[in-house]
Amino acid sequence: MRKIRFLTVCLLAAFLLTACGQQKTSKKNTNSGAEDAMQFPIATSFGTTKKSGTIKVALETDTPFSGIFSDELADSTTEAKLAQFGSESLFDTDNSYNITNSGPAKFSLDRQAKTITITIKKGVKWSDGKQVVAKDVEYAYEVIANRATNSAHYTSSLQDVVGLKAYHDGQAKTISGIEMPDGENGRKVVIHFLAMHPGMLKTGNGYFCESAVPYHYLKSVPFKKLKTSYQIRQKPLYFGPYRVKSMVTGQSVTWVPNKYYWRGTPSLSKIVISIISPKSVATAIKQKTYDVIEVVNSQWSQIKKQKGYNFVANIPLSYTYLGFKLGTWDAKTSQVKMNKKAKMANKSLRQAIGYAMNVTEIERKYTSGLTFRIKTLIPAEYGDYYNDSLEGYPYSPKKAEELLDKAGYKRKKGEKYRRDPQGHKLTIHLAAMTRDSSQVKIINNYIKMWRKIGLHVTLTSGSLMEFNSFYSLLFSDDSQVDMFIAGWSLNDEPSQNGIYGSGTQYNLGRFATDKNTKLINEMDSEKSFNLNYRIKVFKEWQEYMQDQAYVIPLTSSYRIMAINKNLLNYSLESSQENNNHPLWYKVGFKK
Repeated sequence: MRKIRFLTVCLLAAFLLTACGQQKTSKKNTNSGAEDAMQFPIATSFGTTKKSGTIKVALETDTPFSGIFSDELADSTTEAKLAQFGSESLFDTDNSYNITNSGPAKFSLDRQAKTITITIKKGVKWSDGKQVVAKDVEYAYEVIANRATNSAHYTSSLQDVVGLKAYHDGQAKTISGIEMPDGENGRKVVIHFLAMHPGMLKTGNGYFCESAVPYHYLKSVPFKKLKTSYQIRQKPLYFGPYRVKSMVTGQSVTWVPNKYYWRGTPSLSKIVISIISPKSVATAIKQKTYDVIEVVNSQWSQIKKQKGYNFVANIPLSYTYLGFKLGTWDAKTSQVKMNKKAKMANKSLRQAIGYAMNVTEIERKYTSGLTFRIKTLIPAEYGDYYNDSLEGYPYSPKKAEELLDKAGYKRKKGEKYRRDPQGHKLTIHLAAMTRDSSQVKIINNYIKMWRKIGLHVTLTSGSLMEFNSFYSLLFSDDSQVDMFIAGWSLNDEPSQNGIYGSGTQYNLGRFATDKNTKLINEMDSEKSFNLNYRIKVFKEWQEYMQDQAYVIPLTSSYRIMAINKNLLNYSLESSQENNNHPLWYKVGFKK
């Protein structure tokens, strides 16, 4: 969830994510798509813009959006993209994701006192004209931690805020570790922690919120009704550059300038974001239906010569993965409960499934190399944290069959499919999402590869699933799902606690081992203020995860955006983004 800067990580809907700066790719890809993307700039031209103009932005999804306009309650990139024009983090960052004081709030950290201090700047106002105040910052924690909201953003990482767990468990009516020295209507907040962590100076670290919630606007709404309330779904307040003017439920949202925006009047007079099926993106680009639209990688060859657009590109901090259901989420304890007798509990079975996937071949065929196989759960864009010595799971059906044979997954005479080691028939149910037209072919290819090694894999519900239904099954630990293909939009700070820790609902595979917990805790420990030690732990964790195959990394992708050639100041550079999206107050038409 890139927010607690989008909280812990965003669930990846259409393989679009964050920005991590222009990549100097060391491994050249001979496919034209990748070669093209490597040549594209990370931003359009910069310059002075007109104070007028309407743009249309594409939201690529096969399902109506739910419209949860709250960083604290929403989970997906779909919701993040809808809100990007109004949602603004409390903090700006530099190109290394370090928090700076140039944003809506100033930030300071006192390691010895175990505190951070947030001071909201005077003039930072909600779109109804009210100053953002200390209570708004504190209220964000209440929304996340109150059991009645059932927010998936409540994680073990946040529990280091003093008193947050007691509030969550109903043992306290307030969060004792959040201090407002000048009162609720002041602009200063001091947050006390049980422990300090090395990533706390960077955005997206997961140990504190980087957002605020308009308490004056929502205080009369019971927590249990917040997610479905009119204030959240129809008329949300933001302190970013634009405000919601109107919407067609599930289809489109119209944004107009927030006249109270603290940085000044944004350039555009109207932004309309509307849904489009990924299957129709190439046609929309050819017809110039949108001013801002992300290219679907499998359609690149159809539109690469299209005039009227500037193409900008990067490799976001994101990846897709194959996960296995190994347990359940215990809502009472807010912990993962692993089941050692789960269907997918056998490590050799999981490893074999990984080796049977011809990821490189199939992605090269359908995306011209714009999507490519990755080797570990720490993307190479994280630099020194990436373990480049690991192989991941390259295609090796022979190795897959050997693993299954040795583990006792054998066929009876005359049978096509293997049985489990106890001799029972084995059917594995795979959940996967709809996407563009190539997705069915890619998933069917994987199923064919698994069947070649004797594993009977079928699609959950018999077909690919739309986004909301897919994640509903995963979060509820539905028995129809044995394994699943999903994706993450990652934090700028590489801590893994928010997605693979035992105390987060985003650990969708529901694996929890003593060693995993130990390594994740060590990543963020006092000892890991020593960078060399922290890098060592990250590399050890990657080795452990490769060996155990609780999650198998699959792909990362180039992201190519098609931008109306008359638009200026659209950038994917980290210091030019907020909440993983361009600084929209800067984007406008050239004079």
